[in-house]
Amino acid sequence: MTDIRDDARAGFEAVFGRAADGLWSAPGRVNLIGEHTDYNEGFVLPFAIDRRTVVALGVRDDRRVRVASTFADELAEIDLDALAPDALGGWSAYPLGVAWAFGEFGADLGAVPGVDLFIDSDVPVGAGLSSSAAIESAVALALNDVWQLGLDRRTLARVGQRAENVAVGAPTGIMDQSASLLGQADHAVFLDCRTLDSELVPLGLAEAGLAILVIDTGVKHSHATGGYGERRAACERGAAALGVSSLRDATVDDLPRAQQLLDDVTFRRIRHVITENQRVLDTVAVLREQGASAIGELLDASHRSMRDDFEISVPELDLAVETAVAAGALGARMTGGGFGGAAIALVRVGDLSRVQVAVDNAFGEHAFGQPDTFVVTASDGAARN
Repeated sequence: MTDIRDDARAGFEAVFGRAADGLWSAPGRVNLIGEHTDYNEGFVLPFAIDRRTVVALGVRDDRRVRVASTFADELAEIDLDALAPDALGGWSAYPLGVAWAFGEFGADLGAVPGVDLFIDSDVPVGAGLSSSAAIESAVALALNDVWQLGLDRRTLARVGQRAENVAVGAPTGIMDQSASLLGQADHAVFLDCRTLDSELVPLGLAEAGLAILVIDTGVKHSHATGGYGERRAACERGAAALGVSSLRDATVDDLPRAQQLLDDVTFRRIRHVITENQRVLDTVAVLREQGASAIGELLDASHRSMRDDFEISVPELDLAVETAVAAGALGARMTGGGFGGAAIALVRVGDLSRVQVAVDNAFGEHAFGQPDTFVVTASDGAARN
């Protein structure tokens, strides 16, 4: 973390020719379980990880906002009075969209000064570890502080979601920003996406001799592409057919009726969401009653559901999951929005090397690109550094 803070500070000075007024950071996240349930007003169980995005910020004496980063060559610049979703594009739509979205939650942007922002990150992009929400959450916390807006963290999560939905054009739910802003070391965030009530659930991985291994397949995904939106539309069709406002209000007892009402594809889409909601509740209960070593089958079942019913996996993700379990992982699943990205495996610490070697070898045998495997720990959420 020290290196990336230093890099952000140095990057700010190199681009803007002055020292930053402060640094803020926010983590990426791993979703332990609960995929595509968030925008269906259901339950999710993510945790913040020890990979972070850092924002160096300097206040200006005019109304300009300038944004630079280590992952884009261009400097984006706009006047605060010109902020609007249709005026934003490319990577800068994430941080600038956050600035715009504050106005959607009652902030008087006519009374705030411009800022210079420099962004650095070690959250892998396109891996399903929510690099976008890390940017949004770090920028939201920074602007909330320097503009003295006084919004709480749950509202900041909604600001980030609004930026991603409208300014970026990705129809995502509230989970990623909530994990990034509300996370705590060695805990998962049990989030009710309807009420936004959250609860920290102890993971106890280290004391149980366990670790979460991320297997980044290298297959890039994007929430702003069509597959994600199509899945969301299917969920809305299914809820309408069942006569409920969202799939949160449906249970496994509704599945026989749903199968009669819906075409096969739409039925399988909603079956994933309904059963995944139940798996989140079951995982929370198992963590509390038996500990992390007992959740493996729930992770496996979640992956099967995403592979077969929601159809958001890819061959690389399936291979990562199957190989990890065969090599000794207690359970594994793809994590994130799908169509690429990463899988996670729950592994005994003593088995980590064997699982990593097995995955590397399997990818080589299938002529897939070399995966990036690394351990993540549940970490604290966004903070001023």
